[in-house]
Amino acid sequence: MAFAGLKKQINKANQYVTEKMGGAEGTKLDLDFMEMERKTDVTVELVEELQAKTKEYLQPNPTARAKMAAVKEGILADCMLTYGKKLGEDSIFASALVEMGDSLKQMADVKYSLDDNIKQNFLEPLHQLQTKDLKEVMHHRKKLQGRRLDFDCKKRRQAKGSQITDDEIRSAEEKFAESLQLAQVGMYNLLENDVEQVSQLVTFAEGMLDYHSQCSEILKVLVETLNEKREEAAARPKSEFVPKTLADLNIEMLGSQDGMNASPLPSPMRSPARTPMPTKPTQPCCTALYDFEPENPGELGFKENDVITLIQRVDENWFEGSLNGRNGYFPQSYVQVTVPLPSN
Repeated sequence: MAFAGLKKQINKANQYVTEKMGGAEGTKLDLDFMEMERKTDVTVELVEELQAKTKEYLQPNPTARAKMAAVKEGILADCMLTYGKKLGEDSIFASALVEMGDSLKQMADVKYSLDDNIKQNFLEPLHQLQTKDLKEVMHHRKKLQGRRLDFDCKKRRQAKGSQITDDEIRSAEEKFAESLQLAQVGMYNLLENDVEQVSQLVTFAEGMLDYHSQCSEILKVLVETLNEKREEAAARPKSEFVPKTLADLNIEMLGSQDGMNASPLPSPMRSPARTPMPTKPTQPCCTALYDFEPENPGELGFKENDVITLIQRVDENWFEGSLNGRNGYFPQSYVQVTVPLPSN
């Protein structure tokens, strides 16, 4: 910064301190202007907060441990489709799983479409408002504050006998008036732009309505289909089932026929009921390396050496898991994976 600019900033700072600490009277602007300033400040906070909350609504941040609707629907759909196909086409339950998996996939796709719509027609205009119109208005207001301080400072110094000419006072007054004009017009245009801003809210609401309407239609068809599957399952005659014996399976039995005094040879395999053997976990799981205390709703707390069942990987840093009937999110760095999640 040049020396002249630095001196100018020092003078403004001195004038500001004089007003705040010394009780010097500054030039007062009218109540209408002050109300416009208040509303503009509210708009600045609103636009920033609205963008953050809208992004969280569309794609919740895993670090906030919010439930991710579209992702969860897609994961649940994949689970139902996978096991529905594994059970086979002859199972009504399997076909019902596939139907529900397909419906959840459709709902996930609809949610992603909502995300794209809101980002393009709501978030992007808000971002433009923040980075262009609001930025310009705040620039004029800041300049106005500086020029008002300069104007008051020169008037006060002239009144105390300083060598401040009338031309200097007039020049400061003209700059003050120019900034006042620009600040007023900028804030007025910003605050009177209700049509465009309400139109953006309408777009948001229409997108949500379309999303929920499509989901409602998908679920309505799904419920009808599942009811048909239930009726089909109830009407299917049950065949008589007779468990097969070892003889039916041509497995030779040792010892006497009546088995009363039989002394069978020791089984090469121990009975799990009598001599429990340690078994390795088969479900995806991990072991806690440290204690983890939840800080936000939805987090899963645990103690060192707790074994946590893994449900899914949320992102590269977070898992969702289950422990003692509780589900929640926890950081990967606090655990060591014992049995990894199946890869997609």
